[in-house]
Amino acid sequence: MNRRSFLQSSTTLSALAMAPSIVSGRNLNSKLQLAAVGTEGRGGADLRAMSSHAKAKYVALCDVDLVRTTSARKENPDASVFQDYREMLAKMGDKVDAVTVGTPDHMHARVSLDCMRKGKHLFCQKPLTHNVWEARQMRLQAAKSKVITRMGNQIHSHSFYRTAVQLIQKGAIGKVQRVHSWVAASGHGKSGHIDRPTPAPVPNTLAWDVWLGVAPERPYVEGKVYHPWGWRDWQDFGNGALGDFGCHILDPVFTALRIKEAPTEIKCSYHSGMNDEVWPAQNVVEYKFPGTDLTGKILPITWYDGNRLPKDRGRHLPRNERVPSSGSLFIGDEGTLVVPHVGAPKLYPQEKFADYAYQLADGQDHFHGWLDGILSGKQPSDGFDYAGPLTEAVLLGNVAVRHKGQHLSWQAEPMQLKGPHGDLSKFLKRKYRKGWEIAATT
Repeated sequence: MNRRSFLQSSTTLSALAMAPSIVSGRNLNSKLQLAAVGTEGRGGADLRAMSSHAKAKYVALCDVDLVRTTSARKENPDASVFQDYREMLAKMGDKVDAVTVGTPDHMHARVSLDCMRKGKHLFCQKPLTHNVWEARQMRLQAAKSKVITRMGNQIHSHSFYRTAVQLIQKGAIGKVQRVHSWVAASGHGKSGHIDRPTPAPVPNTLAWDVWLGVAPERPYVEGKVYHPWGWRDWQDFGNGALGDFGCHILDPVFTALRIKEAPTEIKCSYHSGMNDEVWPAQNVVEYKFPGTDLTGKILPITWYDGNRLPKDRGRHLPRNERVPSSGSLFIGDEGTLVVPHVGAPKLYPQEKFADYAYQLADGQDHFHGWLDGILSGKQPSDGFDYAGPLTEAVLLGNVAVRHKGQHLSWQAEPMQLKGPHGDLSKFLKRKYRKGWEIAATT
């Protein structure tokens, strides 16, 4: 029996409440065999967090830039090293049980889908994908492959966010009428450019063609314009501030309000200007969701970035009260909840809640939780069945940014997006570079 078959058997029996006997029945020295695609930055942080689990070890490390594997190689000296994840999957075969993906956004889906289609459990950083269509394929593939998944919105497991969820669901502020969420970050504040700079020779340690992957071909530029830092600014590679922080800051909104349905309307009411290369420095995106048992009939959610803040504070939050630089404002019919990113939630009006007693929720280990899920066969609360729709909603906002001022209507099941001038569904998906196409999940 190979490792994949063994883990599948273990997962099946775990579902029958036999996990302790299965785990104890394994070789005591046996661990989950992990591979990392992306070994520095956020990917490196994920790698180190996973490595601290007693039942997991990395056997393969992959990064297009060999310079950025230095720390990971020192910490995992027995792991094989690759520059191309496709070679890694071909050579490691059944030796890998699960993969952590910490690449730039544009490669999340291609890498993750290839791994899940080989039966690998998958942890992928946020946003789950680069476009709406890819997010749908990720959700469908995770279900089809029956793998344990989790998105890297690690704040999902933080005590402060979990406390905010509890306060909303206990009815502390009554029915939520609307939500404002914002981040201070700029949509193109990382690279320092809004147009393509002068090309430069590719370093011999960097597999530039693999770094580009699904994206259109373009020359390498030295510095941190694209790699390793500035890629989030560029439409071909990243998703600006909304893509960077939306899956973090909107996560407690979705969780607390039990949002299960997609937005029906999206509109970018403002942005600071954009070209065909980078995202705007500032955006305001308005969503309308169907209401839930915790809200009114319709739930408006408005997103702001680039240091823009909501003017609407409701009737419970004093006008002179400072709000955090990033966070969310839940306006209810009986009070208001401010949820900083990341900080303790605050209830208003203060005089009403002065004696309101509540306990901080326990925080959880986001990374170990995924690994424990693999061992037990239990999906985390933000597996791709949750993270896929959240990412779709976030990235629909970026489609709206491309059509500033237009009311867009969204039908999630046929994946149909319409504007006042006709169908916009082509903007749900990108054009893939030859040789890097992504097949639909069927």
